[in-house]
Amino acid sequence: MLSNDPPPGVSLQAARANRVYVAGPMTGIADFNYPAFNAVADKLRAQGYEVENPADHGIVAGAQWADYMAYDLTRLGLCGMVALLPDWEKSQGAKLEVLIAERLGMTVVNAHDLVTRENAAVPTFSKLM
Repeated sequence: MLSNDPPPGVSLQAARANRVYVAGPMTGIADFNYPAFNAVADKLRAQGYEVENPADHGIVAGAQWADYMAYDLTRLGLCGMVALLPDWEKSQGAKLEVLIAERLGMTVVNAHDLVTRENAAVPTFSKLM
């Protein structure tokens, strides 16, 4: 049965176009790199983007890496673009997020270049393998 309205929980590509997911390294970095995530998220929001920032969930008691990734991947799927922080390629989680984003046809950009509106193209996961 064809419907013009997507069912609850399904977001069409056009609805995701202005939503940006911030990806980058957290594990092993002071304060989980939250300051860098938050700074980029703030700048993108000021430019009018809707932002999914993994730092927003903070530290959850008892949560493991897989728990955070399971949640964050659901947020990634709501976006049309991924903005990469420096050293993202050193992060297993960010590499997974980029791989999924590429497979879904999302735009993957350098976060710094996106906030400064420069050429945002970056080498992505599939190009590094």
